[in-house]
Amino acid sequence: MGKTKQDKRPSWDTPEEEVCNRIFTAANIVSFVRLCMIPVYLVLLLDGHDVLATFMFALAASTDFVDGQLARRTHTVSKLGRLLDPTVDRALMVCGVVGLLLVGRLPIWIVVLVIARDVLLLIGGAYLMGRYKARVAVIFPGKVATTLLFVGFAGLLLNWPLVPGLGACDFAWLPGFNADPASWGIWFVYAGLILCIYTTTVYIVRGVRAMNQAKASRRGQK
Repeated sequence: MGKTKQDKRPSWDTPEEEVCNRIFTAANIVSFVRLCMIPVYLVLLLDGHDVLATFMFALAASTDFVDGQLARRTHTVSKLGRLLDPTVDRALMVCGVVGLLLVGRLPIWIVVLVIARDVLLLIGGAYLMGRYKARVAVIFPGKVATTLLFVGFAGLLLNWPLVPGLGACDFAWLPGFNADPASWGIWFVYAGLILCIYTTTVYIVRGVRAMNQAKASRRGQK
């Protein structure tokens, strides 16, 4: 159920014979460099270097497509890349929300929601593949949701400019809706969360459908 971009198509569309066992490919090196950016981002954020932390996070997030393009154009889609690329994406997402929680710019319910969604998709995808050899294709709104979240996180990291809250409630755990000034990024986060809820529902429905089809196919072969 997770996404893999090493050839910019869903990985299950790549014929298995085209997948290589090479480790040191240009795409894998890019993925590894992106992975190394994550702890650097956390250190910068916790040390109070908001601008540098924002730059590091934005760089890691914006180069999300580079490894996939390299793998596709150089015909070096690899087994390691299929594992490394989505791992980096999930690590960046989780460390992004955890870092913002630690500096007090993101309420814990958003952190729990984002991490729970990633865990659900990871476990669900692994179960489908391991038990039924089935996958659910990534849908475009899912990519948009991830982009919105990353943009929102970058805004919260920069923490400038702050915009007045709507004053619609007094709940401290709803930044932007209460009267306190909040980063513009919170509105991108809310938009991303709404799309995440929608896409997760779609993935679950399609996952159940794929599972039922696999069961029916097995019964037909007996």
